[in-house]
Amino acid sequence: MIPPKANSAFVAAMEDVLAVYTRRHDPDYPLVCLDETSKQLIAETRLPIAMKPGRPARFDHEYARNGTANLFMLFAPLEGWRHIEVTDRHTAVDYAHVLKQLADIHCADAKQIVLVQDNLNIHCKASLYQPTLPTREISHHPCTLRHRHFRHRREHAVPGWLGVHGGQYRFH
Repeated sequence: MIPPKANSAFVAAMEDVLAVYTRRHDPDYPLVCLDETSKQLIAETRLPIAMKPGRPARFDHEYARNGTANLFMLFAPLEGWRHIEVTDRHTAVDYAHVLKQLADIHCADAKQIVLVQDNLNIHCKASLYQPTLPTREISHHPCTLRHRHFRHRREHAVPGWLGVHGGQYRFH
């Protein structure tokens, strides 16, 4: 989204992220994009009517709410993988756990992870030092903090990778 007024922070963030997006592939420095969304969980209140020859299946639009879930999506376009982590909440602790999983499982051999993410309040190094984390294994994990390079999209800046790949979240 373009900011409402000329903005040097917008230009700087755009140039930074575009430079990252146009880098050559280097498995030692994988590019990983992270975004999240919440989804309402719903249940059907009436059974669908099965299709018959000449008549499509029929579904009632009435539904029952079954809470919400948070989806963290990790996407490594140059590595050719994506991962969606489903959590009950969307907190700094959940974010830290997702980053630990990224470092331990998906990018265990990387020298540095180049992480592109938005400027949400929990997307910062401070989230890795939350006092509610179980032990301090996450914040002190060698790959989680020291080997991660943050790249942020500014508010109203840089068309996000989710704009292109947002369809990954659309499933029923």
